[in-house]
Amino acid sequence: MFTGIVEEVGKVKSIGGGKIVVESKVVVEDVRVGDSICVNGVCLTVTEFDDKSFTADVMPETIRRTSLFELKIGGMVNLERALTLSSRLGGHIVSGHVDGVGKILSLKNEANAVLMKIQAEPKILRYVVEKGSVALDGISLTVASVDLSSFTVSLIPHTREITDLKEKKIGSLINIETDIIGKYVEKLASNSGGITKDFLSTNGFF
Repeated sequence: MFTGIVEEVGKVKSIGGGKIVVESKVVVEDVRVGDSICVNGVCLTVTEFDDKSFTADVMPETIRRTSLFELKIGGMVNLERALTLSSRLGGHIVSGHVDGVGKILSLKNEANAVLMKIQAEPKILRYVVEKGSVALDGISLTVASVDLSSFTVSLIPHTREITDLKEKKIGSLINIETDIIGKYVEKLASNSGGITKDFLSTNGFF
């Protein structure tokens, strides 16, 4: 599990042959083989490391479902180590399991913020709610608005400065992970004997 609070921006040293090597400083300070690191919102397992970089395997399934296929040597990636029991949960619960890839439709300045509009598929948008949480390239953000084909988030200067968002442009692809709580609620509500109107009424919710 992760929080969506990016610890540093790393640089892709190499990618291909089912592996990615990322130059980093912070996330390798206490890393061990087998640890999980969130790379642009994708949970990857460390297979090798030194004091300047780490290596992780990248499965074909991961390439198919994320924007990692666009990465090139020298590209910037958001990095976060896995959550520990003593960590502050500054963002929201992020699993590092990307639901899909969206496309940036617009970037609009609004005072000191930037409104970023993301095009997404209906299967993703069903879990996106106004003022709810969403992870974009592993960054925990609050949804400002949502419609039938897209949603918008508001970016403060700090978020853009310390993440890969400063390099994003209109048309750029971005990994999307919706709030996992909504998925569990839907699953419970759809199962026979799960959360129904009668269940809620019986237990004092109506």
